[in-house]
Amino acid sequence: MQNIDWGSLPFGYYPTYYNVRCYYRNGAWGELEVSSETTINIHMGATCLHYGQEAFEGLKAHRGVDGKIRIFRLDENGKRLQSSCDGIVMPRFPLEKFEEAVIKCVKLNADFIPPFESGASLYLRPRIIGTGCRVGVKPADEYLFLVFATPVGPYFKGGFMANPYVITRKYDRSAPLGTGVYKVGGNYAASMRAHVEACHGGEYACEFYLDAKEKKFIDEAGAANFFGIKDNTYITPKSTSILPSITNKSLMQIAESLGMKVERRPIAEEELATLEEAGACGTAAVISPISRIDDPESGKSYTFGDGKPGPWSEKLYNKLRGIQTGSEPDEFGWNTLVEI
Repeated sequence: MQNIDWGSLPFGYYPTYYNVRCYYRNGAWGELEVSSETTINIHMGATCLHYGQEAFEGLKAHRGVDGKIRIFRLDENGKRLQSSCDGIVMPRFPLEKFEEAVIKCVKLNADFIPPFESGASLYLRPRIIGTGCRVGVKPADEYLFLVFATPVGPYFKGGFMANPYVITRKYDRSAPLGTGVYKVGGNYAASMRAHVEACHGGEYACEFYLDAKEKKFIDEAGAANFFGIKDNTYITPKSTSILPSITNKSLMQIAESLGMKVERRPIAEEELATLEEAGACGTAAVISPISRIDDPESGKSYTFGDGKPGPWSEKLYNKLRGIQTGSEPDEFGWNTLVEI
């Protein structure tokens, strides 16, 4: 294991040993390759550069309380990457090859998997990019799959604590029936201006978007899904422009196992006033409890609890983290154990 101050790691890039690559040429994916290069040599006319033909994933490997290495929901990330490929007309990366590549990347960089007690993890970033040259708007004929690893700390400074969020009405993250349901870079590029304008004063952790059609319903944050809790019910938005979060999907199953009801439906902004707890969820943050949501244009502000994570949010977070790290039984079969 590397001599790193694991407890002080930010959510950022830290160099590791190797990444794993695979090329699509002549209508087929090739064999996996191991590389220590941190750069990619591609044609200046590659479709990823000017037509945004690229998709990516984010998942984590954890060193458990028992010392074993676990990758959380590896299969679901592979399936979601395939869905993104379908959405922007790229060849699907086979699930078995995806799992082999990610496991290989974890093994090659095992020295950088943080210890259990640190609260840090090994973040894995698989992606597929169009590398074939196209001047007209059409799919590339060549692609690159690549996965790299980096140890990371909490996404939000301070870790599991309640943060204020803000609603932005000025911008939309994605359109109904657009690319919002796919994990592609264009959605995140579209959120950057809104994030900078709304959050870089330091008061807010992230921005929330309303639905692009009516500006009435809560959609999602720039980098996370939304959930609310009231009357023993876990409620999360249903929309044609929201990324299907694997963390949110997991939390819904955990909520049901803990005796909660689960509803996936549109959430009007006014309903925020009736929620007992609220949170943002995703691979990076797991759960980011929300202390309040401000709507500057309407002058409204919605407060949840007493400024600390609510009891249900805490239960859900602890259960999910417990499954990821082996301190709770993996009753759903979500983890892939990696033998080092």
